[in-house]
Amino acid sequence: MELALIGLGKMGLNMATRLVRGGHRVVGYARTKETVEAAIKLGAEGAFSLEEVIGKVNSSPKVVWIMVPSGKTTTETIEKAAALLNKGDIIIDGGNSNYKDTIMHAKMLEEKGIDFVDCGTSGGIWGLTEGYSLMIGGNEKVTEKLRPIFETLAPGKETGWGRVGPHGAGHYVKMVHNGIEYGMMQAFAEGFGILKAKKEFGLDLSQISHIWQNGSVVRSWLLDLAANALDEDTELKDIKPWVADSGEGRWTVFESIDLDVPAPIITLALQMRFASRDEENYPARMLAALRNQFGGHAIKKTE
Repeated sequence: MELALIGLGKMGLNMATRLVRGGHRVVGYARTKETVEAAIKLGAEGAFSLEEVIGKVNSSPKVVWIMVPSGKTTTETIEKAAALLNKGDIIIDGGNSNYKDTIMHAKMLEEKGIDFVDCGTSGGIWGLTEGYSLMIGGNEKVTEKLRPIFETLAPGKETGWGRVGPHGAGHYVKMVHNGIEYGMMQAFAEGFGILKAKKEFGLDLSQISHIWQNGSVVRSWLLDLAANALDEDTELKDIKPWVADSGEGRWTVFESIDLDVPAPIITLALQMRFASRDEENYPARMLAALRNQFGGHAIKKTE
């Protein structure tokens, strides 16, 4: 198959490479000339405008895969792409859009006669070699038309991908996936933090991570990645303790509140990411001040 790929970040470039290697024709477009040239070196064809990238797709229906930041950027890109497409053409949103926006996008495109698929995409920088986990929302017939693309991107033709429901379902499942990821990552971080603090045992965290990789109930890809990081530097001294969030963890917590489903681990994992960014840590300062006020407890002054 052939498709236009709009958005050539690290994941977009890796997806383009995997598709090209799988025999697909990919026309890539990004806002910067250097990024487009990088895609060309990887075997894709390049385009330097939205009009050019869609115009270079010769198939009918045309397939446009969008991989840009969620929110306003995705909405604007979908609207501009739709204005260049015909009835029956297909837009895939493979980014991390909020599922409510996705449902809105689907309705807007339906009015124009353009088919739409939302594809929650997991795999990060490892997707090129390991394949991507694809959670797809949309019409069954449209999803089936795109099967060759999904089969190429996924770990296997019948594994690691599937249609999970109607429009919005793909991004919804990916949202919860990321919420679970937050909790798992936090558990590993806390566990290794406790091990590191037990100084009298002289524990080798790298060694322990490799022991756990075989036979342990906590063995996982995340543990493999933790082992990689610890092999490079057990102290992690060159890494600042500042953790971002993509937004999907927040949305998962919002859903748990809306649905009255308890999600304390995911919620606390999200809160810990917020805490990692607070270099001033005013709440902790206030706690120290209150302890001093009511109990005369010592306060450590800043130097």
